[in-house]
Amino acid sequence: MRDDIRIVLVGDSGVGKSTLVTALIKETFILNVQAVVPEVTIPPEVTPENVTTHIIDTSSKGNDQEILETELRKANVVCIVYAVDDRTSFQRVHEHWLPLLRQQGINLPVILVGNKVDMRDEDISHATVLEEEVVPIMNEYREIEICVECSAKALLNVSELFYFAQKAILHPTRPLYDARDHAMKPKCTEALVRIFKLCDMDGDGILSDAELNEFQRKCFNTPLQQRELEGVKEIVKASRPDGVVDGGLNIEGFLYLHLLFIQRGRVETTWMVLRRFGYGDDLSLREDFLNPDFDVPPDCCVELSPGGYAFFTEIFKRYDTDGDSAFCPDELDNIFGLSPGIPWKRGKFPESTVTNAAGYVTLEGWLAQWSMTTLLDHKMTLAYLAYFGFPGDIRDGIRLVGRNGGPGGGGSNSALRRRKKGKLQRNVFLCYFVGSAGSGKTSLIRAFAKKPFTGDYSPTARSTTTVNSVDVKGSEKYLVMQEFGPYDTSVLQSRRQLECCDLLVMVYDSSDPNSFAYLTNLRKNYTLDSVPVIFVATKSDLDYVEQRGDQPPDIYCRELKLTAPVYVSVKDGQIASVFQRMAAITRSPQSATPSLLLLRPQAWSAARIAGVTALAGLGLVSTFVAYHAIKYWWTSVIHPRSTSASVEHIWPAKISSGVEVNDGGGACGGETASEEARSDGDGGKECTGDIPGGAKAEEAAMPGISGGSHDVREGEGT
Repeated sequence: MRDDIRIVLVGDSGVGKSTLVTALIKETFILNVQAVVPEVTIPPEVTPENVTTHIIDTSSKGNDQEILETELRKANVVCIVYAVDDRTSFQRVHEHWLPLLRQQGINLPVILVGNKVDMRDEDISHATVLEEEVVPIMNEYREIEICVECSAKALLNVSELFYFAQKAILHPTRPLYDARDHAMKPKCTEALVRIFKLCDMDGDGILSDAELNEFQRKCFNTPLQQRELEGVKEIVKASRPDGVVDGGLNIEGFLYLHLLFIQRGRVETTWMVLRRFGYGDDLSLREDFLNPDFDVPPDCCVELSPGGYAFFTEIFKRYDTDGDSAFCPDELDNIFGLSPGIPWKRGKFPESTVTNAAGYVTLEGWLAQWSMTTLLDHKMTLAYLAYFGFPGDIRDGIRLVGRNGGPGGGGSNSALRRRKKGKLQRNVFLCYFVGSAGSGKTSLIRAFAKKPFTGDYSPTARSTTTVNSVDVKGSEKYLVMQEFGPYDTSVLQSRRQLECCDLLVMVYDSSDPNSFAYLTNLRKNYTLDSVPVIFVATKSDLDYVEQRGDQPPDIYCRELKLTAPVYVSVKDGQIASVFQRMAAITRSPQSATPSLLLLRPQAWSAARIAGVTALAGLGLVSTFVAYHAIKYWWTSVIHPRSTSASVEHIWPAKISSGVEVNDGGGACGGETASEEARSDGDGGKECTGDIPGGAKAEEAAMPGISGGSHDVREGEGT
């Protein structure tokens, strides 16, 4: 809605333009006023419509013609004033002033103002302007909104004049109503029919009391009491008995109610309803209503929010009138009657998504299609959320998610870094399918959409898009598959489009020896190592042939550190869980991104060096600690015990070797010990002391006792 309005008054001299302006401002009649009153600005708080209003008086003199034309081009509404007591001024309305506006290319609402109506009351002879003379002019010039008779002198309808001028801008009648036919115009009827369908929540073609109250609350922020509801229905029933059915308003009654509003001068009521549902002055949905601001950073993409999925599910159930969980063509036409039409006609819809055996779109396919649309063109999803009547802010129906697992600065390098991270928390992924002509891309994608295999071949002339969901460990993920023909490789040249790709599916015909070479040439000609990739070999039911090229497919993949190609046969239904593998790669792109995999050995070498160094250091420390522990255990615990045991063992052995035991006296005999046993370094004194047990031996001759190095040898006899 506008913030300000410019009202320009034109007309012949002496008709009372200036006195009307001063009467509005001063609220009294001033006889002598200047010829042209300066511009008057009325603040919004004192106007019924709460808008700033500018009132501009003009002169009809020839030398002021340029100023007049300038003001007319700046105007929002034009008031053509004539004097009811001056027939010439009235004739000049349709002979000069209205043609002048058209000559200037000005298509603005016009208010006809018959001033000095008090003069008609004083003198009956002045009643020269009759209603039958005004109506033909209004019919000829559709820009005329209304004709108002007033009197500046009597302060009659002065404020009403400028109120109608405001309404002519804020709530114009022309777009809604045809005064000649006394009927609503087709665009108004079309808009109100759409609003009725949106408010008919149960789809039975009747607005119940609850639905009427919800409509009232949404448009006017206040519910109706039951007696007020009954009063509305009684008004409709009085003139349109067929407009009330089963205690509710049908579409005929709803339209008639708004016709009454317009005809009774309450056009603002209908406009409030229209604007609440997003309509502009031209009765088309406003651009800001269909596409509100929603910025998407380069490293993010857009998906449906849980609220968006819930809304599209509820819409499906509401318009599935036969309850077969599928949209037949009539049901599709019914739901898209709320909008300009089906937005996917160029995309082979409904072949692009999941359908039942009859080719009708299932709920699974409906949600998948909108998931794809949101990923590829979120503005279209926003628009259709508005068309279908999403409650509240339509931006709540979608959400931003990191394209590669988290926030980043954008660009291929940052995208590559983010692909190194773990599993992505997205739900919708974009896959590009490339391959040579006849490689089986279309058949594989059709199998993904649960379409039957057909042997008919038609080359891919332009890119097509298909979508379906895949269950990955209990979590539903959507794969959007875009197929490109063999000569449509421009997508591989675009850095921006490659950054949007979550998985590059390279398809070749395992029975065609030249098919794989097409893919290797693509990788030579374009920089694709930063994009996750999977190789799929189709037609495995046919005889296998060696692929021409520098390397066989499995060795080629091994060189890129990728898994070997997946062999499938769509014809035989042998898919080998290839779609689950694709979904797994999109969630963990680092597992199939060649540039990351090729860098992995260097990264692992550094890690291994660090690991081996740490283990070696740990081993040295452990060895050092163990050595000292064992040494301490041996010297402090084991060795003293072994020494004591040796003494006990060696003592009797030495006696038997050359020492005589004398039980009687226990004295050492002089000849029983050898000379070496006495060579003690001090002259070799003979031991004469008693030894317990009567043993005749020298204590100094026992090794380990006295610390000497004496050798006890066997005696020559006793």
